[in-house]
Amino acid sequence: RDLPSLLADFAAHDRKIIVVTGGVLSGIGKGVCASSLGVLLRMCGVRVTALKIDPYLNVDAGTMSPFEHGEVFVLDDGGECDLDLGNYERFLGVSLTGESNLTTGQVYR
Repeated sequence: RDLPSLLADFAAHDRKIIVVTGGVLSGIGKGVCASSLGVLLRMCGVRVTALKIDPYLNVDAGTMSPFEHGEVFVLDDGGECDLDLGNYERFLGVSLTGESNLTTGQVYR
């Protein structure tokens, strides 16, 4: 499902959001922790999806230097994003789209 329909569904029902944050620290395992938490919640019967919000001014991770950001994960719809979305897909068994990745650059665009 796309982000607008998820937000409309969220507003219409009693939904909960879990935020995993670590400021500007990179590589400390926030993505793996969020994915693991999603697996545990799914095992308890909770419906889970993932949304990655990055503070990058770039529109997507594909326009960033791999030396600064690391490798890029390409989604089924061609969206280029952070490797964390690959973890979310594998751990949660879902197929995410480019709308599951939000950057500051997209907000200002």
